[in-house]
Amino acid sequence: MAKLTLYTNRFCPWAHRAHIALAELGLEFEEVTIELDKPREPWYLEINPRGLVPALKYNDEIIIESGIITQFLADAYPSHLEPTPTSPETALKRARINLFVETFTSKVAGILYGTIILANTAQEKAAKANATIAAIKSDIAPLLQDAAPFFGGSKELTLAEVNAASFVLRIYTLGKEEYGLLPAFLLPELRKIEVWQKWVDAVLAKESVTAIFDEKANAQRWQKKLAQHQAQQKL
Repeated sequence: MAKLTLYTNRFCPWAHRAHIALAELGLEFEEVTIELDKPREPWYLEINPRGLVPALKYNDEIIIESGIITQFLADAYPSHLEPTPTSPETALKRARINLFVETFTSKVAGILYGTIILANTAQEKAAKANATIAAIKSDIAPLLQDAAPFFGGSKELTLAEVNAASFVLRIYTLGKEEYGLLPAFLLPELRKIEVWQKWVDAVLAKESVTAIFDEKANAQRWQKKLAQHQAQQKL
């Protein structure tokens, strides 16, 4: 059996993707935490010259970039996550999953950093939040019309959820009014999108999605990042 080592940080939503895939596949792996608040150590830059997480060591091979890692795992260990492309029909199902992941990543995933850190005023935060809501209505919800409860009518998580769930989880936890990180109107408006919210409820009920997530620690980390950004803006 292959030896798997995941270089990760549990605060990172991109790295969280790999955790979800590994949990869904029931794979054993060694976890190595990479500190993100200080320069990367030389030994890790030898593993991943980009210095990012996650990185996956599969026997003696290194695989980097979260989407590539989750795709590799789905291909290497055939399962419910994604059909093996043995026919045009299964290839089409994979293409639909890939379209969802690309759309979600480009339209929704960026709200966390873009709204919390890059938006410097309440007006900018509101504009970015409204843009995300609009994108979910126009681009994401139509792709979830046949979710039952997961993508494409699946009863189990697919690679679509693996690559989106960590961001959904953070939006719905960091978006709580008590944390003051995202505009207060965001979650109430998202919950009005029925097909989206039904899918979200199913995703957030999965242990593989929530197992490594510490809500308060994540909120405190984002609050610290926000305070540091605001302090820099005043210099």
